[in-house]
Amino acid sequence: MKKIIVLLSIVVFLFSCQSSNNNAGPVKGISKSNFGTLDGKNVELYTLTNAKGNQVRITTYGGIVTSWTFPDKNGKSQSILVGFDSLAPYLQKPPYFGALIGRYGNRIANGKFEIDVASYTLASNDGKNHLHGGERGFDKVVWDAAIVNDTTPTLLLTYLSKDGEEGYPGNLKVAVRYTLTNNDALEIEYTATTDKSTYVNLTQHNYYNLSGNVEQNILDHYLQIDAANFTPVDSTLIPTGIIQAVAGTPFDFNTSEKIGARIDSVKGGYDHNWVLNKKDTSLTKVASLYDAGSGRKMDVYTTEPGLQFYSGNFLDGKFINHDGKKVNHRTALCLETQHFPNSPNQHNFPTTILKPGQLYKSKTVYKMSIL
Repeated sequence: MKKIIVLLSIVVFLFSCQSSNNNAGPVKGISKSNFGTLDGKNVELYTLTNAKGNQVRITTYGGIVTSWTFPDKNGKSQSILVGFDSLAPYLQKPPYFGALIGRYGNRIANGKFEIDVASYTLASNDGKNHLHGGERGFDKVVWDAAIVNDTTPTLLLTYLSKDGEEGYPGNLKVAVRYTLTNNDALEIEYTATTDKSTYVNLTQHNYYNLSGNVEQNILDHYLQIDAANFTPVDSTLIPTGIIQAVAGTPFDFNTSEKIGARIDSVKGGYDHNWVLNKKDTSLTKVASLYDAGSGRKMDVYTTEPGLQFYSGNFLDGKFINHDGKKVNHRTALCLETQHFPNSPNQHNFPTTILKPGQLYKSKTVYKMSIL
């Protein structure tokens, strides 16, 4: 009888420990799990958890941020990003959901540029133009990863883009640091070096819906962009080279405006580069996004001179979000910090040339809060 009582006591104790662990919530730091394999290389998924228990998940495939959980004004935690829970859907070529973009974010006209006297031809993967680094840009390679600091969760991703990859000159060594701070900021720091002159324009392609529900479109989100000018585009979304004032146009977001208020006045919707008012490379607040229903607000800080606002015009329900819901037309948006599209062929735009001995350096911060 005593043995039975002792055994029952042990079972109760173990069960109570298990229950306690289940209720403990996420543990601050970084954890790693398997996300699949690609071309014989392991693909990993890292979960960054801050002191509040909010989480960002990043896979080494494409440096993709698969989810970012953050509570709404009622304390309900949801991911504010479009993404998948497994590798397979990412291999079906979704439109850059959550990915690192390079060597050149955005478009290059006709897939061509010159450096000194040499001409280079890139893949034309967006009609006649080159988009987001080509057929196999940085979004479709497996990065190497290292945990830098597991108390303020920081993940370092590195990749060597070899000379001639996607038509670009030079061996480009790239490093990207993702940090999730305890005040709910996702910091992204980029560095790169090259052994030949090349063009570089790195960015990150998260698709946001601050409501946490892709069954709701983003037209009721409020957006503010600190920019007096933008770069108009032609029918293929290549900038014309003109720097145009936003005043009196649907592109004026200097004060917070509903995205849907004037979107029908823009052919095809928003997919344009704003020329930010900032005058130097200091980290500066340049935009804010707000969803009244959830109370979630996101502020954007960057060292970059431009911001691409894309209103999800080409989303068509082909892909299913991690919550089982279709990602339909304008149910998510992108705020991509960058140098300007087609800068290699527009010499009045800020240069994106990187030469041997120089260090490419850029930083962007997306900070969440509740209003």
